[in-house]
Amino acid sequence: MTVRVRFAPSPTGFLHLGGLRTALYNFLFAQQNKGSFILRIEDTDRKRIVPGAVEAIERVLTKLQLIPKESPGNGGDYGPYFQSQRLDLYRSNLDTLLKNGNAYACFCSPTRLDLIRKDAIRRREVPKYDNKCRNLSRKQVEEKIRQGLSHCYRFVLRSEESNFRDLVYGPYDYNPAAHEGDPVIMKEDGYPTYHFANVVDDHLMDISHVLRGEEWLISTPKHILMYKAFGWTPPRYAHLPLILNKDGSKLSKRQDDLRVESLFSKGFYPLTILNFVTKIGGGFDEKLDDLVSLDELVDKFNLTSLNSSSCRLDMNRLDLINQLEIKRRAKYPLEEKMLIDELKDIVLKRLLDNKIDKRVLSEEYVRRVIHWASSESRIVTLKDLASSDFSYLWEPPTETSFNSLHGFNIKGRSLDDLISIIGSSNEGFDRSELTKQLKAFAKKENVLFPVVMKFLRGSLSNLKEGPSVGEMIDVLGIKETVSRLSKVKKYLDSNAIQDSRNA
Repeated sequence: MTVRVRFAPSPTGFLHLGGLRTALYNFLFAQQNKGSFILRIEDTDRKRIVPGAVEAIERVLTKLQLIPKESPGNGGDYGPYFQSQRLDLYRSNLDTLLKNGNAYACFCSPTRLDLIRKDAIRRREVPKYDNKCRNLSRKQVEEKIRQGLSHCYRFVLRSEESNFRDLVYGPYDYNPAAHEGDPVIMKEDGYPTYHFANVVDDHLMDISHVLRGEEWLISTPKHILMYKAFGWTPPRYAHLPLILNKDGSKLSKRQDDLRVESLFSKGFYPLTILNFVTKIGGGFDEKLDDLVSLDELVDKFNLTSLNSSSCRLDMNRLDLINQLEIKRRAKYPLEEKMLIDELKDIVLKRLLDNKIDKRVLSEEYVRRVIHWASSESRIVTLKDLASSDFSYLWEPPTETSFNSLHGFNIKGRSLDDLISIIGSSNEGFDRSELTKQLKAFAKKENVLFPVVMKFLRGSLSNLKEGPSVGEMIDVLGIKETVSRLSKVKKYLDSNAIQDSRNA
């Protein structure tokens, strides 16, 4: 069997993690079986279409390297790939069902349908259409159409065998005719409903397997009945377990923090997001490392290993995986260079209004910052390095902040000695050795060692807490550290002279 799978989103919102999981697993299954991954846009709900959503979906898939073999952008032998451009195909297949008695025109008004719904609710029953128009004669139908009455078309649900074996959930038996009214398959505006269009399209596009969300599981027997009505063989089905928020609520397209493009904009990388999605619901024979390549995901994917129970998102894991991805990228010269350029751009944009010494954007320095920040998981994304907690990496403290250093009583000759101790160290110095020298300095000057460290921290960063002073000196470098301390000395000396004049 030639494997052909499709990812068929509706452009009623932007791609979020739930939709991405569906796209990814379709892609993995196709790649593993040397088949075709197809992107089809189900845009028949014209009122809910979001402008730009289709372009955004294609843009995200490209960035994630989930490239469809056939799509609106790439074309293919089974197009068009917009459902709105396939209306003639739906109409001709509707005619087939009308002729063989498996569909009919329905003239019930919205008012009547609303009365049926309210009456069912009043009787504490599940609302469903009463199939009234199924019994209209051909002559009655022709007369109503001649009169120009508004109408849709419905599919005849019959109590026939519609059970199937799902590749994830196993045997599934549900008789839609016993619980539902005949469903609309063609709306008054001439557009098909999802139930009808996806059956027609999957057949005409030779789709072999349908991998979609668990919410469509209950509708599948209805789809199988449509296949039978046409005399077609249905594809094999695999319904992916429901993804829930951490609090157990359902995901929504309106949750901006779960939009894939929103995650990109926050600094999460494509491989990070792909690996995060694979932690939701299984699909692999063995436990994967937290970060693996797309090729490895293809190799280890197993559709039958998917969990059938719903799963919850743990966004903290996304942070962990992105930290690993930064470390991985920093190991390879080409990807490291991309990180360096990215961080330079972030810093320049974030600190646009401030004057930045271009030396701090040298490739050597930015590389050192990235390796320092990623080595101990100090950041989740590169954007963190442009936050206020790390602003000292790019901008020295201002003279205004030096006022707080007066009370430490480290100035004049003492400060010269302190600068000399640090200046005599080499880049890549031994932190423990420097600590010994600083403790000796504190003892000689009769100053508590923690006071010396607080003075250094304030001089270098104007922070009260954060990385150790040794780490700060290490990442800033000896030259920059001495430069900042020298500016502090100049300021304190100047104030001392002014104070003596005022005395």
